[in-house]
Amino acid sequence: MITRRTLLGTAAAAAAVGVSAPALRAADADTLRFASSAGGPRKADPNYTTQGADNWHCTQMFEYLAAPEDGDFGKAPSDFQPWLAESWTTSDDAKTWVFTLRRGVQFHKGYGEMTADDVVHSFMRAMNDGVSTSNYINISDVTASATYEVTITLNNPDPLFLGSTIFTKNVMVVSKKAEEEKGEGFATDPIGTGPYKLDVFDTENGVFMSRHEDYWGEPANISKIECLYISDTTARTLALLSGEVDMIEGVRAPGWVPQIQNQKSDLLFDMTVPGSFNTLFFNLSKEPLQNIQVRKAIAHAINKQELVDALQPMARMVYSINPPSYPTGFELEELPEDLRYEYNPDLARELLADAGFPNGLTLPVNTSQREDYRSQHLIIQEQLRGSGINIDLTIMDHSAYHGSNRQNLNTLNINSSSLPPIPLYVYNNYAASAANMKDDSSGGANYSHYGVAMPGVDEKLEAMLQTTTFDEYVRVGREVELQIQRDLPMFGLPTLSYTVVRNPRIDLGYEVNGGYAYWRFCKASIVA
Repeated sequence: MITRRTLLGTAAAAAAVGVSAPALRAADADTLRFASSAGGPRKADPNYTTQGADNWHCTQMFEYLAAPEDGDFGKAPSDFQPWLAESWTTSDDAKTWVFTLRRGVQFHKGYGEMTADDVVHSFMRAMNDGVSTSNYINISDVTASATYEVTITLNNPDPLFLGSTIFTKNVMVVSKKAEEEKGEGFATDPIGTGPYKLDVFDTENGVFMSRHEDYWGEPANISKIECLYISDTTARTLALLSGEVDMIEGVRAPGWVPQIQNQKSDLLFDMTVPGSFNTLFFNLSKEPLQNIQVRKAIAHAINKQELVDALQPMARMVYSINPPSYPTGFELEELPEDLRYEYNPDLARELLADAGFPNGLTLPVNTSQREDYRSQHLIIQEQLRGSGINIDLTIMDHSAYHGSNRQNLNTLNINSSSLPPIPLYVYNNYAASAANMKDDSSGGANYSHYGVAMPGVDEKLEAMLQTTTFDEYVRVGREVELQIQRDLPMFGLPTLSYTVVRNPRIDLGYEVNGGYAYWRFCKASIVA
């Protein structure tokens, strides 16, 4: 078994002599190894994963009722295909959805057939006790209307329900019997219906899975999947170049893509577009960020174009929270001039002086050692210095960084997450008071405490829920976008394509165009 200690040692030795590390062990003929950049797995239950790397193994083991084609988001209801549900119907008012389940779907390790009770259980725990409960506040009730039928009743119509709710990882279906039997142990020994089942959950090295032989659909082509955790960039890169791993999470840092292309020209790059939203959250519970003049000063001191240029070919410009290509996103010229927050260090210094800081200020900020976080924070640190804003930056392990954010220990938190083209999903995650992140790590991803520390957009989000047409939905959503720009509890940074570098011996079986920052391996095959 490959170990992070071995790889780190190899990387250090290679760096010392200036050569690439030799292959430590040839890749197994029927195993796919993927290496992410985090320090180690935390949980394997999709309802409780809080770091992106854990989503990779979850998506191999668990499934949705319906989903779009692999390699993209569903942008319209017609893009969604039957999965654990073989069909569904909706009422005229779009408030009642009835899903007819596939029969004969078997859970892993002999836990029996999936029924409506398992689906209801999966939804109820996401609504009541998951890490993103705010995503499900529109659900009024979930019932088993028959052994193989689930009825979901909404408080308000949602024409995008398949994308906003069904295609979200918290409601991936788990075995009710297994969770009740295993209790807290289910977090690292879960039972799903996916094409792969868990073999070993190793808190140091990774998650090891094998083909689920009783899978309801087409069986996985490759028999074993290893989701490894190699946080050190050099070690992870050398593991790919040496053949130790087949795929790695790419490094979203200046110059990395051309550098690795020069090392091995036949490597393949899979990139999602727009990729990860990068959002700078102003922690409104920390002084002096309650002062909007300070927040505006920081916004005007950030040169977004410089970030885009530094992080090519992966970066794309944004002007508000959602990217321009998403339904409620804005192009620069569509925004009122005072809400464009264009780079202007002189104006930033004036705003600071107006806020009572004529000599500047210093803010303690935590960031992750992962390159996309670290690069952005370091560039922003240098930019802010030019306007008299000093960032005392602490760089920490990626898992520890997320832990500090969820304990309310950060001030200017960058959060990177793949978000679908479902505006209400974005707002419910980041801006709703129901998503307020609490000091005990509960709550959602509203790290600003928007709607709690200051009035927010809850009423407008409620109005979005009352819309019955897509055009009206977008119109109200753009009002939400403008209010967030006006209140400035958070600030949209350029998006970054989530990038995976792949050995050409692996054929994914489909093309990656968009979607979340994790995808399935069951269609992959080894071609060389």
